[in-house]
Amino acid sequence: MPDNLARFDTLRIGGTRVSAERVSEVRNPYTGGIAGTVPKAGRAEARRAIEVARAYRSGLTRYERYQICYRAAALIRERAAAISDLISAESGLSKKDSIYEVGRACDVFLFAGNAALQDDGQIYSCDLTAHGKRRRVYTMREPLQGVIAAITPFNHPLNQVAHKVVPSIATNNRMVLKPSEKTPLTALLLADLLIEAGLPPEMFCVVTGDPHEIAEELLTHRDVDLVTFTGGVVFGKAIAARAVYKRQVLELGGNDPLIVMEDADVEEAATLAVAGSYRNSGQRCTAVKRMLVHEAVADRFVELLVEKSRAIVYGDPMDPRTDMGTVIDEAAARSFEDKVNDAIRRGARLLYGNVRKGALYSPTVLDGVSPDMPVVKTETFGPVSPVIRFGSIAEAIQISNSTEYGLSSGVCTNRLDYITRFVSELNVGSVNVREVPGYRLELTPFGGIKDSGIGIKEGVQEAMKSFTNVKTYSLPW
Repeated sequence: MPDNLARFDTLRIGGTRVSAERVSEVRNPYTGGIAGTVPKAGRAEARRAIEVARAYRSGLTRYERYQICYRAAALIRERAAAISDLISAESGLSKKDSIYEVGRACDVFLFAGNAALQDDGQIYSCDLTAHGKRRRVYTMREPLQGVIAAITPFNHPLNQVAHKVVPSIATNNRMVLKPSEKTPLTALLLADLLIEAGLPPEMFCVVTGDPHEIAEELLTHRDVDLVTFTGGVVFGKAIAARAVYKRQVLELGGNDPLIVMEDADVEEAATLAVAGSYRNSGQRCTAVKRMLVHEAVADRFVELLVEKSRAIVYGDPMDPRTDMGTVIDEAAARSFEDKVNDAIRRGARLLYGNVRKGALYSPTVLDGVSPDMPVVKTETFGPVSPVIRFGSIAEAIQISNSTEYGLSSGVCTNRLDYITRFVSELNVGSVNVREVPGYRLELTPFGGIKDSGIGIKEGVQEAMKSFTNVKTYSLPW
């Protein structure tokens, strides 16, 4: 095995390094070679990690938590090139995407560090009615008594993990993480960086290995108080059914539309469509997965969409000129190819793409797509741009709301009456005007409804709220 591969052959549980009897190989989606190795742990190791975390009580002050977050951000920035190399090697994402992800993760640490310094209590005067007293009620937020179990997906190997662990640190909690078995290397590297930044090792443990055994322990162990999961709907619903009487934060899939009205700047809309479809190889819950375009501007929009899609350079993720790397594996690429072929058989027109080589799948444009085709009825988690034409705002809203998902949306219009209708009537967690559906800050509330989640938001501030218990106390005043 070449020396530059990422080897993580021991499991850190608390302050102890445990040698792994077995290791798992992580494959590079582009080359097919080995990107690194990780410990192959099972249920016993997951149970031990939970027990060690449960026994630990953090005494870190707000300032100390702030310092850890800022030190970690500084370490990530110093090693940004190496971290982005690791992300690209295990996920197949282009260097442009992986470098961008490193920057986003730094933002998570900075926002959480600042939030850790802010007092989160409230004060209520009690002499507000005739039955009141001269007292005041105060609130304070405390870390959970038990452990937070986190399960993260493959599409953002660093930032998805950061969005779990950093709010946990900021609120003095303890977390055990199972990263995707397809992209575990970056999570293990982040854990080492956090220890280097001063985090007590009991506060964060990454367990890699048999995903079924580890997940089962995380979902059922009595010392787990909260399960936070980002991933697909099928697994999310299975978690909801299995993690009985535990707090749950489930951020699931999306089928986000970009809606282009007849008054829109079509050039701007096409630029947003391409950015929303192909960044991260289309593997984002908030990627543009349906393009709903008013028939009055559809021809020009499609012309620009094809032109801009052709300009996307895809291929070797490590080449700095590459805009889009691979998807996560060949099976995923085949599934996109099959969905596109199915749409063509149903009457859609292929205008560009649908070229596959292993895990490499080209930007792909379909026109003449109808809302009942599987390529848009279900979530297509890859670089496919299906265009659906409509004739009125009422029809656009009906089509947008017709799927089982309700995560986010983007609307291209300058008319206030259209904007207010979209904000009021789209059944989604967020509406972005003249922007891609995925636009947000790492700080702001994020999440969806219906099959996109159970309504509990993520984002640094919301995660910190859901990771804490509120205690009230009152004093004479």
